[in-house]
Amino acid sequence: MLATLSSSKLFTRFLIRSSSSSSFLALSSSRPSSGVSVRSMAGSAAPTFKKIQIHREDTAFDAYVVGNENAPGIVVLQEWWGVDFEIKNHALKISQLQPGFKALIPDLYRGKVGLDVAEAQHLMDGLDWQGAVKDIHASVNWLKENGSKKVGVTGFCMGGALSIASSVLVPEVDAVVAFYGVPSSELADPAQAKAPVQAHFGELDNFVGFSDVTAAKALEEKLKASGVPHEVHIYLGNAHAFMNRSPEGIKRRKSMGLPDEDEAAVQLAWSRFQSWMSRYLSS
Repeated sequence: MLATLSSSKLFTRFLIRSSSSSSFLALSSSRPSSGVSVRSMAGSAAPTFKKIQIHREDTAFDAYVVGNENAPGIVVLQEWWGVDFEIKNHALKISQLQPGFKALIPDLYRGKVGLDVAEAQHLMDGLDWQGAVKDIHASVNWLKENGSKKVGVTGFCMGGALSIASSVLVPEVDAVVAFYGVPSSELADPAQAKAPVQAHFGELDNFVGFSDVTAAKALEEKLKASGVPHEVHIYLGNAHAFMNRSPEGIKRRKSMGLPDEDEAAVQLAWSRFQSWMSRYLSS
C-alpha cells in the first residue's frame, strides 16, 4: 500500500529500475529518509505457515507456505511494507478459499519489514525489480516441484505490478490476479502477457499512471492486444489498498488518508479472485 502525497503533486510516473536512486514518492514523515532504521520482521511466520528456503542461481530467500500440500499453488506478493501481517492475512484467506489452494509468500525484502512510511519507501527504493521477478519465477517452480500441478500469481500494490509482470516474464505462470498496480514498460509490457490476467482497481485511487482509473483502462487495452483472457474491475467509491480489512490495516489506512470501508467490494473482489483462479488452476 502506498502513502498519500503531502503536497499537491500527483503521482505521475512509476519507474521500475534494478537499483533505484530516486525517491518513489514525495512522502511526509516525521523522520528524515536518511535516518531510516529498517527493522527485521518480528519473529517467524504465524504457526499455520511453514517457513522454507528457495534457491535460485547463486542466492536463496525465505518463503512462507500455507495450505493443502497437493492443491493448486498461488504465489502471493507483498505490498511495499514487506512480509507483514496484512500479506499473511491475504495468504491465509487464499488458502481457505474453495476448492483449496496452497499459498506461498516469497520474502522479496529478505527479512526486512517497513513499520512506517519512511521505512517502506527505503525498502522499495532498494528493491531489485528484475531480481524480484526471478524470485517469483523460482517460487512458481518450487510450487510445481512440490505438489502443485498449476500455479497462479497474485499481488497487492507493488506486488500487483509484479504479478502482471510475471504474466509476461514467467512462462510457467498459469493465471494472475493483480490488485491496484501496473508495471512500467521498463519492466514488462502487458501487451505481451502470456497468462490470463484479472485486475482490480479502486475508482478513487489517485496514483496516476500506476493504479488510478486511467492506468486501469490503459492496462485493459494492453491486455486486449495480448489476446489472453482478461478482466479489469473498477470498484466505485474505493481508494487504493481497499482489500486491507484487518483492524491494524484499517487503522493504518486511516492514518494515511484512506478511510473508506467497503466490505461488499472486498467480498466481491475475493469472489472474482476465487472464480478466476479456480477456472485456470484446476487440473
